[in-house]
Amino acid sequence: MPKIMIQGTGSSVGKSILVAALCRIFKQDGYSVCPYKSQNMSLNSYITMDGKEMGRAQVLQAYAAGIEPEVYMNPILLKPSSDKMCQVIVNGTVYCNASAKEYQNLKLLFSDMLKKGFQEIEKQFEIIVLEGAGSPAEINLRDRDIVNMGMAELVDAPVLLVGDIDKGGVFASLAGTLLLLTEEEKRRVKGTIINKFRGDLDILMPGIDMLIDIIKKPNLGVVPYFYLQLEDEDGAMEYNKRINNDIDIAVIKLHHMSNFTDFDALKIEEDVSIRYVTKVEELGKPDLLIIPGSKNVMYDLKQLRDCGLEVEIKEYKGNILGICGGYQMLGNLIIDPFGVEGSIEEIKGMALLDVETSLEKEKVTTRVEARGFNLDKVVYGYEIHMGITKLGTKAQSIFNIVKENGRDVDFLEGAKDLESRIMGSYIHGIFDGVAFREYLLNKIRSRKGLVTKKSQKYENLREIELDRLADIVRSSLDMEQIYKIMGIEKNV
Repeated sequence: MPKIMIQGTGSSVGKSILVAALCRIFKQDGYSVCPYKSQNMSLNSYITMDGKEMGRAQVLQAYAAGIEPEVYMNPILLKPSSDKMCQVIVNGTVYCNASAKEYQNLKLLFSDMLKKGFQEIEKQFEIIVLEGAGSPAEINLRDRDIVNMGMAELVDAPVLLVGDIDKGGVFASLAGTLLLLTEEEKRRVKGTIINKFRGDLDILMPGIDMLIDIIKKPNLGVVPYFYLQLEDEDGAMEYNKRINNDIDIAVIKLHHMSNFTDFDALKIEEDVSIRYVTKVEELGKPDLLIIPGSKNVMYDLKQLRDCGLEVEIKEYKGNILGICGGYQMLGNLIIDPFGVEGSIEEIKGMALLDVETSLEKEKVTTRVEARGFNLDKVVYGYEIHMGITKLGTKAQSIFNIVKENGRDVDFLEGAKDLESRIMGSYIHGIFDGVAFREYLLNKIRSRKGLVTKKSQKYENLREIELDRLADIVRSSLDMEQIYKIMGIEKNV
């Protein structure tokens, strides 16, 4: 069956976005196509329609392919909770918590599962676009690899190797990566791609010719550096610290910040600046302060306390929104009776919301629809958390959940103080829909004497940007040769 795998010389070279581009190109050319990444390490996750958890990169790739994201596209998700520990999620549900060494041993159990799962996908689609992780030249991990060359060998996938020229040293990165591969792995690499190029291509070409002579592999194209309003993968993004527009939204950049894609939809608003705060002197007086989700709430709250940001947040007089872990931090107390996050049994919160959270063993993973604020449109998103938050007498719920994983329900969610200045919610992706984003931003605009506006649908912009991405990459790569590598004869 036709398939192609994108591997890279390292992290953040653009593998995820190139897979998305190829998925959209193959869809445009009339093929049913599916993205696949056997193992993803990310704090940026998503909940499928059936309540399963997967990496966000594969979600964007699924949208590019024109299909609903499903957990089989990312069967193993690793969510780091510290420098040495991570939560292992297999087929969308929590499998265990493991150290790096323990996970190395677990890999031996996953090979057969991955192969069988992949064979099922092959029955459903005409083309599969696979993504590697990090670099295939991580030779210390080769014997148990299930995401780079190990995966390519498992399903017999040809490989394209991507290098990032923006970092510098792209020729050495490509040549050095191939140098560290076995002869069999080298044969599997069918060509190279140079990504994120800015400059004069004529000046680059002599280097490409010399590289081809050294590694004996064709170059299949040079993709230019581009700016599109599509979500970034994990910590590979650059965090803006400037105020460029009328509305200033500051996000506290937590050490274990999760699901920063919650704020992507805000970036499409022309009068909004999103900036990330890491220290006291950067906070200023934003129109809205957001405390995002965290994979280790107690550690991140302690960090805010130690660096002095907690004091500044508590003294800040503007509007505050806490999402998931940020919501928990705003409360009076967080207790961890089962040691979910480590050895700290309890920690005092910021006491800005009259709520108390208990961390539980079971993770909540649900897609939800909600109503609130007298909005005429439904607010939608998803919940990923291990806490149960109870409201005190000085807090009021803000949403009424009406659907959970497609089922009709009726219960209250979130909290706000009596002045409605401080709010907290477990709903990730709360700004993706128009309703809550438009409500909150127009509230700020009115307060500042700005003209209120209608917000555009984020999904519509994403489709436009994915088509733009496909145009850029199609014009940059030798697509006819890529089709041939997959065994498809096609004039393009």
